[in-house]
Amino acid sequence: MRTAALHNLGCKVNSYETEAMQQLLEEAGYEIVPFHEKADVYIINTCSVTNIADRKSRQMLHRAKKQNPDAVVVAAGCYVQAASEELKADLAVDVIIGNNKKQDLVPILEEYFQDRTDCDHVIEIGQTQEYERLSIHKIADHTRAFLKVQDGCNQFCSYCIIPYTRGRVRSRRPEEVVAEVKELAAAGYQEVVLTGIHLSSYGVDFDEEHKETLLSLIRQVHEVAGIKRIRLGSLEPRIITEEFAKALADMPKFCPHFHLSLQSGCDETLKRMNRHYTTEEYAEGCAILRRFFDNPAITTDVIVGFPGETEEEFAVTKAFLEQTGFYEMHIFKYSRRAGTRADRMPDQIPEQAKTARSEVLLKLEKQMSKAYRESFLGKKKAVLLEEKTEINGTEYMIGHTMEYVKAVVPYAENLKNKMVEGVLVRAINDEVLMLDESWKVV
Repeated sequence: MRTAALHNLGCKVNSYETEAMQQLLEEAGYEIVPFHEKADVYIINTCSVTNIADRKSRQMLHRAKKQNPDAVVVAAGCYVQAASEELKADLAVDVIIGNNKKQDLVPILEEYFQDRTDCDHVIEIGQTQEYERLSIHKIADHTRAFLKVQDGCNQFCSYCIIPYTRGRVRSRRPEEVVAEVKELAAAGYQEVVLTGIHLSSYGVDFDEEHKETLLSLIRQVHEVAGIKRIRLGSLEPRIITEEFAKALADMPKFCPHFHLSLQSGCDETLKRMNRHYTTEEYAEGCAILRRFFDNPAITTDVIVGFPGETEEEFAVTKAFLEQTGFYEMHIFKYSRRAGTRADRMPDQIPEQAKTARSEVLLKLEKQMSKAYRESFLGKKKAVLLEEKTEINGTEYMIGHTMEYVKAVVPYAENLKNKMVEGVLVRAINDEVLMLDESWKVV
């Protein structure tokens, strides 16, 4: 029996694909071992969203070869699409598998073991319209399952390499999504997160006869018995309309937790980024969500130090963030990517200025996040308990509210994957609230 170890880098879509590849290997008779142990095969699902992600991908590939020089080291995913020639020349890498070929992992390995020659499996990702058939069907060891329903992106933001590594928008047929959700529910999962590279584009590639939208997909998933919560991955602001928000608010299983990608709170910067909305449209989307949902969680991404971002533009962004208010903000320092328009733009910002701006927004994020969590004190909330944790020497069961606020109850056996309800009474640290003593399983 051959052994295999997998390591994932990058986004939730990558995580899903890594889990699906692990399942393919298990079904083919491979024994899965931890990545730090000696294995016959190492699979690294790489990321290329930033230069740092590229570097981490290379480091993990070299670490794998160092652990067992006789092992077959497989580079898969986005970094492979971005740097296939470089990887072909890398002595630490034996097989390269691009996006849309991960489903063929097992036959690719078997072929390689036979003659050790065919090591390049990278397609022209921009040319394909095929959705890669990967799925997960296994017994729940977590309470929440991530489900990839869409791949690719047509947006071409000026800083982003992803359309070149993931190709054009490709959506998974809703009947396949629903079938997998049913399997996950039967395996014990109570919560699913629908995710994709550009989730808001779901269905745009379907012909008129078989038209679907993200909303129609959510409605179908909502009908699946056993699933109690539905979350969404990152959304584009312009998908938020009155009709969309009202339809979601009418679904009791839908979690009012929205990750609306912003990137900048300054219209001039947004134009240079080739983002397809204005700050006014973004603010209107947040206002719509707050009309239809009671205190929804709105989280976002912000890039600081984009080429040409002046101190004035940064000040405009900061003021917009303060005015809009968020539960969480993921702050990124702009990272140059060869092959993108932003890499060729003038007025690149010095690293020192990026760091200073990042620190300002991280401080703001901490304040807003604390204020949002504390707004739930005194409110009755349902919490899906996920795992045992220790905080300040005391054991708890920790989980999340529908708004994705962390909450705990005192530890007891058999509480994993149970839904409990109670009043949130106090913060036990910067990130976690506690339910009152009268909480109960519901």
